[in-house]
Amino acid sequence: MTTARTDLRPAGDDTLTFLARGYDFGRHIWRRARSATARAVPLRLLGGDSLLVRGADGVELFYDPERVERHGAMPAFIQETLFGHDSVHSLDGAEHLHRKQTFLQVTYDPAQVARLQPHLEREWAAELDAWIAGGERTAYDAAIGAIGRAMQRWAGLPGTDAAKTRWARRQAQIVDGFGTPYSPEFLKAAANRWWSDRHAAELIEAVRAGTLEAAAGTALHAWAWHREADGELLPAKLAGIELQNSFRPAIAVSRFVAFAAKELHDRPEWRARIAAETTERGSLAGGPLASAFAQEVRRTAPFVPMLPATATTDIELDGERLEAGGRVLLDILGTNTDRESWERAHEFDPERFVGRDDWESIDAFVPQGGGHPTTGHRCPGEEIAVACLAAAIAAMSDPRVTILGEGLEVNRRRLPTKPASGGLVRSASAPASAARCPFH
Repeated sequence: MTTARTDLRPAGDDTLTFLARGYDFGRHIWRRARSATARAVPLRLLGGDSLLVRGADGVELFYDPERVERHGAMPAFIQETLFGHDSVHSLDGAEHLHRKQTFLQVTYDPAQVARLQPHLEREWAAELDAWIAGGERTAYDAAIGAIGRAMQRWAGLPGTDAAKTRWARRQAQIVDGFGTPYSPEFLKAAANRWWSDRHAAELIEAVRAGTLEAAAGTALHAWAWHREADGELLPAKLAGIELQNSFRPAIAVSRFVAFAAKELHDRPEWRARIAAETTERGSLAGGPLASAFAQEVRRTAPFVPMLPATATTDIELDGERLEAGGRVLLDILGTNTDRESWERAHEFDPERFVGRDDWESIDAFVPQGGGHPTTGHRCPGEEIAVACLAAAIAAMSDPRVTILGEGLEVNRRRLPTKPASGGLVRSASAPASAARCPFH
């Protein structure tokens, strides 16, 4: 790789630095940049030349199919465990767009988001009632159950609430463990991936055999009968993988729920505003203020640190060059908090999203990828993610519950991370001593 300034050439491989610094890796690498406003900086990762990019210019480059491709760029241990073998995340070009049409029909259609709202209302109302009655589930654990059950019911999946909760916990653990290949949690994630793929394939096969009914318009129906461009049905295992990719990202929102608990604890004025909105609307789901708060959580919380792609041609950005075959890395957190793209970039201020419905058009807002959902790799399920998170925020803002201050610290070295406690939520009428019992 050649660069505009040879003094910026990385002296060694940065992989171990990434493992050591976690979410602060990008901030560390940007210190090497030629200026504080640089859009690109060279580094070496996994033994290869790479270019870390940020901001609207970086997003434009990263999602340009004429210059980069996603296939093969994601480390195999992440692709296989988190997304599944041969899933849509690894595709490019016409093959990607064809497969994605089904995701757009299933998750991007406003009618699908509207169909989810009653399920979210029911599940979060139940979790709120449990907290008020003395329940002690953390915000994170409550979200896994509430969102998991709502999404599986929305997807048309069979089973009892208890069975849905168990599968939701498996899906959440896959997200929790995929980023630590050196730990037992990764082995557990791989086992949960194997179990989930087998179970999902069995559901697909049952629909195709006529022994399980799948309602039209549900994810289960869509993936059971999805055909590739050659007219062939997907293999049952792959169809099951894409079925999971239709609802697991929403379960991953549980991590955002834990961060939302932290931000709500620190901002009682926003809790009061959201509680008043919820009372006025008579619903936990779909509140504009809760949705704005959700968007700011998605912007600022450490979730996906970066995304990889491969340069298919020699590229240049902001004076830095990368030869074809090198890795392009989009700094997700660095773009969402880029001082050149956002006013008061590092301040948590949901007001910036109040009344703003065009958030998909904000080039530097990429919590779940950039570009446009219909033509690129941006996740088509973001509206669903916001709906899930907003309902959780409304529930946690209810004055009948309180969010404890203990355990809200965040380990930024762990990928993925969340507040240590998961967000402790209790009945507001519970004795203070009960919340601090050393045995609980």
